[in-house]
Amino acid sequence: MAFDRPDRVKNAPKSTLVDAVRDIKIASAERGDIVVDMKEADRARLELLAQELKPVFDEVPLSDERFDFAISSGLQPRLWIDATAHVMMGKDRRQYRFVRDSRLGRLTLAEGTEIEPIVQAVTKYIAERIYERELAFAGDDISYREQAGDDEAPQTDKAEADESTAIPAGDVRQEKGSDVEEVPMAAKDRASKTSASRIGWFLIALFVIGGTFLLAYRDAIFGTIS
Repeated sequence: MAFDRPDRVKNAPKSTLVDAVRDIKIASAERGDIVVDMKEADRARLELLAQELKPVFDEVPLSDERFDFAISSGLQPRLWIDATAHVMMGKDRRQYRFVRDSRLGRLTLAEGTEIEPIVQAVTKYIAERIYERELAFAGDDISYREQAGDDEAPQTDKAEADESTAIPAGDVRQEKGSDVEEVPMAAKDRASKTSASRIGWFLIALFVIGGTFLLAYRDAIFGTIS
């Protein structure tokens, strides 16, 4: 029985799991090669498009940082125009798609197998973005410093006009001289009336006190006199 065991191991059926794993590895490598080839093909087509657009890219000022003009290296290469618009290849790997991402979703601006229509669409899009920027900065600048100076000028003229029409200080004193004199006279009259009133009340009080004193001690006083 012990000698039969190696024969059975030798004659055992070949495992299918190893073959399955090997087949999967081969298929994955083939798919990887296809993906790499497709990626390289997409990048090559986008580079052709970028070469056609290079004169347009060169005319855009370097100070305008809204535009990217670069091909991204990823699973699906893209020629980025700005942060929201880019050109990529369609599913058939022959058709160009110029799209833009917005709040409402992805919008297709142009699509075709020829390069020239895509070049025109991208050029028009760049021109529209530059025009929008010019409109944003086209408003007239208002200098508040100059406006403040203009506002101060009329006030200065008005002050000068008021000074020219003002009455001299001497004339003011002359016109108001009577009033100035009347005020002390009125105060003097009120003071004299107050003093007279106080003296009168004092005399009346003194008279009342003297009369009361006389009535109270009249017997003693008149008796002493008699």
